[in-house]
Amino acid sequence: MTAAITALARRPAPSSRPGVALNLEAFARASGLHPDLVRRLVTLGVLDPIGAAAGELWFPPAQLAAAARLQRLRSGLALNYAALRLVMDLLDRIQELEARGPAGAPQRASPRTTPDVTGGGPWMQTG
Repeated sequence: MTAAITALARRPAPSSRPGVALNLEAFARASGLHPDLVRRLVTLGVLDPIGAAAGELWFPPAQLAAAARLQRLRSGLALNYAALRLVMDLLDRIQELEARGPAGAPQRASPRTTPDVTGGGPWMQTG
């Protein structure tokens, strides 16, 4: 009973963790990652906890998707976790740019009217 009271006392106040949040153990279980690896990923900046109270990490549910993405990239690209942070940052940036759409994108000449570099007639896209 004393351990349960101590665990409750170490929890952050509800105002410091908006909505639903998972502590380290619950997040590790849900993501399939070892808690020590989760701590390492936080240190590397790959996972973003919403707060730490009394040394306990809390994660929003959205970080489960980030952990799954990280595992897919790690298995697919065979990169270390530090390199995966760069890959994830680049993928996030690409997603932001794609979400903006063509607005503000430079206008390019139509492929059908661009002259061939050999001086011939207009070239056509194939495929």
